[in-house]
Amino acid sequence: MRFPGLSKKQGFYALLEKQAQAAVDAAKEFQALVNDFDNLARHAARIKEIESEADHITHELANRIDATFVTPLDKEDLHALSSELDDVTDCIEACTGRMALYELKQCRPDLGALVLLLLQITEATREAVKALRDKPNRDEIQGLFIHIHQIENEHDARFRKALADLLNAPDADPINVIKWKSVYNRIEAAVDKCEDVAHVIESVVVKYA
Repeated sequence: MRFPGLSKKQGFYALLEKQAQAAVDAAKEFQALVNDFDNLARHAARIKEIESEADHITHELANRIDATFVTPLDKEDLHALSSELDDVTDCIEACTGRMALYELKQCRPDLGALVLLLLQITEATREAVKALRDKPNRDEIQGLFIHIHQIENEHDARFRKALADLLNAPDADPINVIKWKSVYNRIEAAVDKCEDVAHVIESVVVKYA
């Protein structure tokens, strides 16, 4: 079974996939930042470029939805999915932008694992978005939803541990604690947004099953 209008409306799926890819690209650049922390500002600037490009895609999709009488999915679902995908990239950019603003000088040891999980969940989210083209059966993509949820759970555990280590460190600098807590919170927000995308996709799949 295919979604109505699938053969004629591939452009909508292509734009959604571009949004999902932008999130992956931003997460990859974030990982590069972690591995090249001395050039934090340069990597943050590149992520800002990716976020700006993603905004253009979001606007193009919104305009196409509003200008098209019959869309392959309900317009409300398309807008919701597009908005959640855009939020993922926005959260990543907000995080790295704050890192550059704060002029952080040294990478914390737990950042790499958090960003790796962020990259993994954006990649899994991209695969779930791609599945919308021709796999509306919930059973066929249930594994992706489970995988996304598992990554989110692992990230949540590491996020809590990172916060505990940050807040309970002896002789911790309060200003540094505030800065890094802000960073961790934004990474967590980006991960949560990926799970929100999965929830929207799951609801769409159920609707059209």
